[in-house]
Amino acid sequence: MTIEGRWFTAKKLTKEDRRNAFLYCKFRDEQFALYDEYAKSNGILMKTFLVLNVLYYAKDGMTQKEICGRTFQSKQTVNLIVKNLLADGCVTLVESDGDKRNKTVRMTDAGRAYAEKPVRHITWAEDTAMSMFTAEEQELLIALSRRFTQNLTKLVRGKEDEG
Repeated sequence: MTIEGRWFTAKKLTKEDRRNAFLYCKFRDEQFALYDEYAKSNGILMKTFLVLNVLYYAKDGMTQKEICGRTFQSKQTVNLIVKNLLADGCVTLVESDGDKRNKTVRMTDAGRAYAEKPVRHITWAEDTAMSMFTAEEQELLIALSRRFTQNLTKLVRGKEDEG
């Protein structure tokens, strides 16, 4: 099996491997909890906040399929969130010229006003937190996080045995 273009042979897991996996996942979970807490403190459910976040920065809107791809949520979840945002007047649906089934979700002025403070604050916090690293640290963090996610995806989806 190859991971990142190299042959991968499952090695015997060490105590340090297990400890580091635990710590990495603990920090990831802490980040998820922080986002959830922040969304709730603004009266927004976490998954709705993720959709508002991507729509806020999508000047021309996005299809629900694109929202799914950007937020890693199911079609059913995104559809329900969009329906709720539509009922609240936060978004509109615009039919595509060629395919009436494929609608673009766009934020209304009211939706932009509703999402502006929480979305811009979280973006500022993320950007500022990243800026606290050197350029080299930023590149390393991104590269290693990407590689961990790729490795984990392959292993979770059964492309490698537990050994």
